[in-house]
Amino acid sequence: MNFRNLLFPLAFAALASACCAPSSSRVGALPADMPFDMPDVPRPAIPARSVSVADFGGVGDGHTLATEAFAAAIDALAQQGGGRVVVPAGVWYTGPIVLKDNIELHLDRNAMIVFSDDKSLYPLVQITFEGLNTWRCQSPISAVDVKNVAITGHGVIDGNGDAWRAVKMGKLTEGQWRSKVRSGGILSDDGKTWYPSESFKFGATSGSDQNVSTWAKTREDFEKMKDFLRPVMIAIHHCENVLLEDVTFQNSPCWNIHPAMCTNLIVNNITVRCPDYAQNGDGIDIESCKNVIMTNSNLDVGDDGICIKSGKDKAGRDRGIPCENIYVDNCIVFHGHGGFVVGSEMSGGVKNVLVSNCTFSGTDVGLRFKSTRGRGGVVENIHIENIAMNNIAQEALLFDLFYGGKSASEALADGDDAEPTDMALKPVDETTPVFRDIHIRNIWCRGARRAMYFNGLPEMNVERVTVEKAWIYATTGAQINESTDVVLRDVTVVPVKGPALMINNVKDFRAENFSCPADLKCAFSATGSRNRDVVIRSAEITAANSSLSKGAAKAVEFE
Repeated sequence: MNFRNLLFPLAFAALASACCAPSSSRVGALPADMPFDMPDVPRPAIPARSVSVADFGGVGDGHTLATEAFAAAIDALAQQGGGRVVVPAGVWYTGPIVLKDNIELHLDRNAMIVFSDDKSLYPLVQITFEGLNTWRCQSPISAVDVKNVAITGHGVIDGNGDAWRAVKMGKLTEGQWRSKVRSGGILSDDGKTWYPSESFKFGATSGSDQNVSTWAKTREDFEKMKDFLRPVMIAIHHCENVLLEDVTFQNSPCWNIHPAMCTNLIVNNITVRCPDYAQNGDGIDIESCKNVIMTNSNLDVGDDGICIKSGKDKAGRDRGIPCENIYVDNCIVFHGHGGFVVGSEMSGGVKNVLVSNCTFSGTDVGLRFKSTRGRGGVVENIHIENIAMNNIAQEALLFDLFYGGKSASEALADGDDAEPTDMALKPVDETTPVFRDIHIRNIWCRGARRAMYFNGLPEMNVERVTVEKAWIYATTGAQINESTDVVLRDVTVVPVKGPALMINNVKDFRAENFSCPADLKCAFSATGSRNRDVVIRSAEITAANSSLSKGAAKAVEFE
């Protein structure tokens, strides 16, 4: 009887049963069995009054600039204590919109807000981006230091992002690339990247840490590269009681949605879209926020889908505001660098997270945790359950403390995925990142390049991780490096080639009822000189079909 043919129908049935447990039906409510204490998250208190942007001279004809009409409508309500600004059906062409206390921006059905591509409308402002305080162009929609703010309705918000973004030739079809080059702009010196302007090219090539300049000090310095400093589309910073509900957000110049340093955030039933070639086209980046509920949402983007952050390096550690009390349920991520992601800017810490009943289809990585030496910060008390994945380009599950700033697919293409063995330990201090106390159960994945990849630091292992009830079909098996107190319980891995399970320098490792095809020539391998107390309990893995290096052999016990 063919093990592979039997495995996945049974596994899928088991997962389907687990995933069918009802979620809370009331938006903003928490499940009764939350694995950590988290307060109820209130919806914003918006006064029961409304005005239409059309009442203030706005015209939804797709041509007339409505910036002043939006500002006048918001100001009029703000002077009365707040209320709802209604955007009627039509195409509303506008510059930046700034929300104030007790304001709800509500899009009627068939209403679309399209932001102008006139970059002079978006002046440089001081803002937090990629975990650092810096200068960037004003966001199309922003709210800073306000209470009770909402964006709701069944319309579409479009950031006109193609006018802002650079594009790599390798991310476009031949026809798309020719069209982009013909549209204007300027090419990189090697002809492989299209820039929208000389200003953008200057910023991209004059020295930057990802997308933040490393040399610019004054506003005048930043003005020289203004086009490079693309805005996130929705920037909601230092706010309390925030709601994003039912709206479609698409085509952002950079990240789509960036709530930062907010308390009480509800995100429900939104759609986030970007082209798959959209550089830094993240879906939502939740940074240093407290008490967050994200439910019933779909994302199809050019970078990470749902991402949790808390500041970068010393700036993040000095800020010292963790991202905490996060509940994500019933969300789907299609294309993206990761489905659910933590990092890499996590220097302020991430704790108390529950992710449940989510589907990832076509992402580079399913569950992606990333950081690197120099970040610092502690990621802990993470709970993930009932996750279905299909067609994952790289890993179903990834913990990487050697993140180098590229997507998993880009790192593979550039040859940056060499397996470390017996790397030298470095001193542990406040710059050392920590991933610990992570609990994952009921995971199903059909199709990944690698089932799992744990890649801890030799001086700070990934530690206390449990993966329970998982079924993963992948090209290669699970690779666990530099990790301590890891338990794989009732886990099945079916590789197309190579061992189902590979370890390197692990301590206190348990594979309990680990299953794999019985006909694997080599089902298990162990390398490295720092393995200790490894127990393999599997009907299909024995000493006879395992490959153990001299330094690892004494540490492994088969039961």
